Amino acid sequence: MTYPGTITLTRGAHETRADGVCLLEAAAWFAGKSHTDHPACVSPVLAAYGRSLNDALPDDSRQLLVPFVPLMPGTAGDGLDEARGYLALDWLIRVHTPAWLDLAGLADEARALRDLSRITDLAAAQAARPVVLTARNKATAARDATKDAARAAAWDAAWAAAWAAAGDVLAPTVTQLQESAIVLFSAMIHPETMP
Repeated sequence: MTYPGTITLTRGAHETRADGVCLLEAAAWFAGKSHTDHPACVSPVLAAYGRSLNDALPDDSRQLLVPFVPLMPGTAGDGLDEARGYLALDWLIRVHTPAWLDLAGLADEARALRDLSRITDLAAAQAARPVVLTARNKATAARDATKDAARAAAWDAAWAAAWAAAGDVLAPTVTQLQESAIVLFSAMIHPETMP
């Protein structure tokens, strides 16, 4: 079966291509490899992140990954996995985590993480560690206080209403982070082009 001109990515791994394909299965198909979501021709760092991203995105946003399919084969063994790993770590610390801290009312901690220097190597990661730990400790304390208060005041109907309201509040942040995660994936394909 040859790679089609158009493709629709679906969530999860599939037994056969006839059942659907995820991002990594499409990359294997494009490269002319057997059906797998672990193609040996794709960087293991890129593949692990790509599988997670594919499955985390809603159906419509997942299709934004299709243009990356032909760019992934040939990345295995290209010597760029360390740079890819640091790009992901930098995004997690300076983009993803601050977004959630802002929602939790921990704006100072979010700002401190965003203000860190870009994490491009072990020294930068080690320098960021105290700031990350401070944010983690304050977030844990805030979560524990909220959990105790919620437990004391909650009953089934109130809890369900609270979760429904939370979904409305969280949706813009989730969408923003999904878009940012796609940009990160693009950068991870060719991290040597990052400034």
